[in-house]
Amino acid sequence: MRKNDARRTALVDAAIEVLAAAGARGLTFRAVDSEAGVPNGTASNYFASRDDLFTQIGGRVYDRLLPDEATVAGTLEGPRTTERYTEIMRELVDRVTAFGSGQLALLELRLESARRPELQRVLTARIRRDINENQANHAASGLPGDEQSVLILYLALNWLILERLTLPDLLSTSEVDAVVEELVRRALAV
Repeated sequence: MRKNDARRTALVDAAIEVLAAAGARGLTFRAVDSEAGVPNGTASNYFASRDDLFTQIGGRVYDRLLPDEATVAGTLEGPRTTERYTEIMRELVDRVTAFGSGQLALLELRLESARRPELQRVLTARIRRDINENQANHAASGLPGDEQSVLILYLALNWLILERLTLPDLLSTSEVDAVVEELVRRALAV
């Protein structure tokens, strides 16, 4: 297997786009090579199998969904109120929705993980780590709510994001904003 980390990352990023656009059946080495703009056969030099490629995507897609340091720092600014928490959750929904191909690829990965134990292991560990980090960051932030509130919002907002990506005309922007506000209010009431 080749060791050029930048090329491997570019191939995995291309694979995310292929997976989002064509689904698991369309994820082939040739399709990844084409998306990445590299010669045919390149991806097969970097990944031992499609299972390996799925596993690599499972690790990378979450890295790309994480907020940058400035965004994280911004969540610590301002009052520690329910209204501020609602603003942060709206920004999160908008940010994750903006990387729609990543979220759609993640949905495809979740479906594939039911048939690929190694992918299931990678996704479970990565998502559990993400939830734990969100809960710890929330506790340190001084914002209202607790670990259960974070988990409830994680689960509910993921489905809201899925609706925005797969059925974009289902809810208007004002309806999405109202739903986020109500989700935060109800999650904090727990």
